Amino acid sequence: MLLEGKKLLITGVLTDDSIAFSVARVAQEAGAEILLTNVGKGVRLTERVARRLPTTPDVLQMDVNNPDDIAAVASDVMRRWGRLDGVVHAIAFAPGDALGGNFINTPWESAATAFQTSAYSLKALTVGMLEPMKAAGAGAVVSLDYYGRVAWPIYDWMGVSKAALEAVTRYLARDLGQFGIRVNTVSAGPIRTMAGKSIPGFDQIADKWLNRAPLGWSLTDATPVGQMVCFLLSDWATMTSGELIHVDGGYHAMGTDIRA
Repeated sequence: MLLEGKKLLITGVLTDDSIAFSVARVAQEAGAEILLTNVGKGVRLTERVARRLPTTPDVLQMDVNNPDDIAAVASDVMRRWGRLDGVVHAIAFAPGDALGGNFINTPWESAATAFQTSAYSLKALTVGMLEPMKAAGAGAVVSLDYYGRVAWPIYDWMGVSKAALEAVTRYLARDLGQFGIRVNTVSAGPIRTMAGKSIPGFDQIADKWLNRAPLGWSLTDATPVGQMVCFLLSDWATMTSGELIHVDGGYHAMGTDIRA
């Protein structure tokens, strides 16, 4: 199997409609052993949804903005496994006043929160898991993106944070390649997750996707995204790093709508 024997840390599993849940399910089906993380009251929610996976994994407390939490998870991983083969960063957050067409009125405090949680956290988490991945002799880090190279109608400071996430990916790939650690990001099309539906005007983008993506697109099935993430975590992608890969039905490549 593609991930047979791999030990993976997966963040961001909150509901069974989340992209991270699909990543976790596909990873287990491909032979990986996984740990999940969440923060605060979210740990209990993740524990509940984890029972819907093929095998119920443990859930660890980790606030990605708290270095002590990251260090505690790294220590736990070393006690359990003695190594870590891969990390999935599926964490993003922006305050309400940083979204929904409020770009020019967003205060610095809200923009800073969006940037730290959604972009800088990739660096914080990756560096925090560096020793467990070095113990494995190599490693793979994959984050979840939403094409940060254009200005979306409603995405505002989350869009800026996603653009930063893409840049962080490239710089981490540059600095960690010496340890055999690959860092990539997957830009997924819109999925009606809890997080997606909470963005004001989500349907404004999502509904147009169905007409523009040449391969079509499902707003409810994140399996193709999970499969690409797992490919990047596997030994079949050992020479791929610093890459942004689209899993969006081909939407990103179209200049105009192709269907009425």
